[in-house]
Amino acid sequence: MDPREIIARRAAQELQDGDVVNLGFGVPNLVSEYVPSNIHVIFDSENGVLGMGPSPKPGQVDPDIVNSGAQPATILQGASYFDSSMSFALIRGGHVDVTILGALQVDQEGNLANWKIPGKMVPGMGGAMDLVIGAKKVIVAMTHSQSGAAKILKKCSLPLTAVKEVDLIVTELAVFKVTEKGLVLTELGPDATIETVKAQTEAEFIISPNLKSYAF
Repeated sequence: MDPREIIARRAAQELQDGDVVNLGFGVPNLVSEYVPSNIHVIFDSENGVLGMGPSPKPGQVDPDIVNSGAQPATILQGASYFDSSMSFALIRGGHVDVTILGALQVDQEGNLANWKIPGKMVPGMGGAMDLVIGAKKVIVAMTHSQSGAAKILKKCSLPLTAVKEVDLIVTELAVFKVTEKGLVLTELGPDATIETVKAQTEAEFIISPNLKSYAF
């Protein structure tokens, strides 16, 4: 199974019926394709839509309907449109239940760096700072490493997006829960072992006595 699909499938299992959910770019956007059929969630996009649908099929793209990353999107019946001030009032007011976003780095204290690599041009932090502060639950969904370099660290070295706001880290190899005692390894991905996770994780972590494997 493709690592991106593994991550998206597992992250989707964290959603609960009735949740208002914001998805970040990349892998997090795939989560909408794997929401369990027995629950209904409402997808929010910070460009001013509540009630986003799945990605459009080829030939069904409407150039006037895009998500916050300017990617083609669909709108479900009953959706709402609003301006940026209302969008961020919703986010900052604590009305988003879950935000799922990617990261460049996460550390064992729950710090997040996902917007800037020094020396590279970026348009800005976007809505990530508001989302990780305002959402009730913050899930980082990302590949476990990048070109052999660990992304789950003892301490982030890149500019931070937020301090101690991450609740859960989901990768193709593992799920880590962020606690006051540090990271707790709660699940292993398909074919992953504790040794594999240790080899690709710089951060220190505790192994849960109830450690289990992903169930798809």
